[in-house]
Amino acid sequence: MKEGEKVQVPWADIDTLLLDMDGTLLDLAFDNFFWLELVPQTYAEARQLSAEAARDEIYARYRAVAGTLPWYCVDHWSGELGIDIENLKRRHRERIRYLPGARDFLVAARARGKRLVLVTNAHRVTLAIKCEQTGIGDLLDSIVSSHDFGIEKEQPGFWQALSARHPIDTRRALLLEDNITVLRTARACGVGHGIAIRRPDSTREARLVEDFGAVDGVADLIS
Repeated sequence: MKEGEKVQVPWADIDTLLLDMDGTLLDLAFDNFFWLELVPQTYAEARQLSAEAARDEIYARYRAVAGTLPWYCVDHWSGELGIDIENLKRRHRERIRYLPGARDFLVAARARGKRLVLVTNAHRVTLAIKCEQTGIGDLLDSIVSSHDFGIEKEQPGFWQALSARHPIDTRRALLLEDNITVLRTARACGVGHGIAIRRPDSTREARLVEDFGAVDGVADLIS
């Protein structure tokens, strides 16, 4: 698809919206702040390290598990770093918010009679905090976490488990997602439609996306 060309959603061919959460419906600015700034700062203070040393150590640990289930796991990082991740998230929960227009998009999609299913790598603890803060769970038909299956969305096994355990015709489903690896895996596993999010963090510029039709945010799909 050419850059700047408007994405047209084939609504008549879609029964179910498979919706990522962080970076698609909720602003990734919170997660970037939390993991890239707050966690290293908290770790530095607890270990009496310099800010630079703490960042170097923690970023290396992030890279070691990036894209795997431990990366998304609150219990993993609480144990790995000796930080109460749940408590830290709750203390800063006021930063959790929808991306511009995302809530209106969910309401509009529901008005079209579409089934709304959240498919996320977020840990159930994180899901609870974000649902409490935003009320997003009230706008969805169901919520599926990769931790329910024990395998991340980047892997085919997630999509196989989703199809086996939930009555979704994936051929007539649209995945909205900011992670290109996830979009590719879902497409290979039979999800019929996929649209990428170019601007998952409202404080950063939009990214270039080549393999999929893309929008800055889901609000662009409201018509």
